[in-house]
Amino acid sequence: MKITITTASVFVDDQAKALDFYVGTLGFVKKTDVPAGEFRWLTVVGPDAQNGVELLLEPDEHPAAKVFKAALLEDGIPFTSFGVQEVGAEYERLVALGVRFTQPPMSMGPVTTAILDDTCGNLIQIASMP
Repeated sequence: MKITITTASVFVDDQAKALDFYVGTLGFVKKTDVPAGEFRWLTVVGPDAQNGVELLLEPDEHPAAKVFKAALLEDGIPFTSFGVQEVGAEYERLVALGVRFTQPPMSMGPVTTAILDDTCGNLIQIASMP
């Protein structure tokens, strides 16, 4: 069996706000936007991988999702991680745009990471390897 990851989710408290942040600030590209009841099937992709894995900006309406997100946030644990070319440069770019970081760039052996607040109830790690 050949199997691949096509979609991953991040739970968000407001899809419109999430789309603005993930596209307008982080630099993703909107891929799919289809009505789904009172919400939308709303996905974004990396600008250099528009046929790659889609990130679903999924409403956090299920009670378990809210509890899960709150627990991760309280413990300072990122919901997911995105690869960037150079964490230091991306950190500076995002700080200039007003993004709040809970962890500035930190070298962890072969990887450098930083953790940001996505404004939608999640901490997101950015990471790069030399």
